[in-house]
Amino acid sequence: MQDNWKQNFRILWFGNFITDMGNAMTLPFIVLFIDTLGTFNKVELNLLGAAAFSLTYLSKAIVSPLWGRLADLKGRKLMCLRASGVMTLTILMVGLSPNVWFLLFFRILQGAFSGYINNANALMSLSAPKKIQGHVMSKLVTGSISGSLLGPLIGGFLATWFGYRGAFLSQVF
Repeated sequence: MQDNWKQNFRILWFGNFITDMGNAMTLPFIVLFIDTLGTFNKVELNLLGAAAFSLTYLSKAIVSPLWGRLADLKGRKLMCLRASGVMTLTILMVGLSPNVWFLLFFRILQGAFSGYINNANALMSLSAPKKIQGHVMSKLVTGSISGSLLGPLIGGFLATWFGYRGAFLSQVF
């Protein structure tokens, strides 16, 4: 039972890696994908691309206190499952968006239901032994950083091989 935190660490590290990789995979081409959803001039395309990113983080900022309170009441593992499950669905729906308004709506939902990494960090900080907590937490962050670094590269390859829409869909499968 003492080494249960090690299993949690491996799972949470991989979850952090996949979560940040999935978020970063769309960075190279989301504006190009938006351009395929309609006829936009450069100003509109720039504004829609900025909205696709900023609305996600705005909705995350608004609902984060709610998810934090719910994590305190129901548990962080449940919140990790909630975040990863709904984010998978919203990424799929972004890839299936018939127009830019659906894309923006699903990006807002993606932000509103995110929170995997925050809950993974909180869960690990509670389960790691006190003597090595700092070390464990810094190793956990390497999962997020590694995902952020590899995400754009993998996303660029997926967009090249499967098209912009296919890159979103391949993230889910």
